[in-house]
Amino acid sequence: MLAAFIDIILHLDAHLLALTQQYGVWVYAILFLIIYSETGLVIAPFLPGDSLLFVAGALCGMGALQLEWLAPLLVLAAFSGDNTNYWIGRLVGIRLLNRANARLIRREHLAKAQAFYDKHGGKTIILARFMPILRTFAPFVAGIGMMRYRLFVLFSALGSVAWISSLTAAGYFFGNIPVVKNNLTLIIIGIIAITILPALIEFIRYHKSNQSV
Repeated sequence: MLAAFIDIILHLDAHLLALTQQYGVWVYAILFLIIYSETGLVIAPFLPGDSLLFVAGALCGMGALQLEWLAPLLVLAAFSGDNTNYWIGRLVGIRLLNRANARLIRREHLAKAQAFYDKHGGKTIILARFMPILRTFAPFVAGIGMMRYRLFVLFSALGSVAWISSLTAAGYFFGNIPVVKNNLTLIIIGIIAITILPALIEFIRYHKSNQSV
């Protein structure tokens, strides 16, 4: 099962093209659900995001999909997922906080999280869009920290537009260049590596700082 999942990730071009040929316009709904789940459900950070958008943009360049329909639909999926995740975090956080025996979430921790998102929340929400796993958890933590919703919505919208438009446009304009198309598996691996690199560096720094204490 893991091998099949890795094969799908590394050969998204073939699989997505096959889905498009098999399901026609329903592939838009499939893409919507994948992007919505990857950004909206904390249990689904493993779903493809950046590479999927690049390949979908490349298919638009081939004429298999329509970019003018795809991009707005996926912006809506990303924005809706963000907001779902925010409210899950907010409601779960409040319920846990109100339980007498709640130990996992403390008031002082929530106060610190709220202060952090009040100061850096907008930047965090936007930058997390381009980082796998982080973009799944950032809105959830923002909800737990009770970040001001109007501020969250603003930066969530900006981040969603920037993420979807940049990667689908990159796929549209560059995905069908022969050198890119013939090495698309390597390009996908490169996209995955580049997007997880900041999180990996931060993890290493955190691990080293804990060892030095």
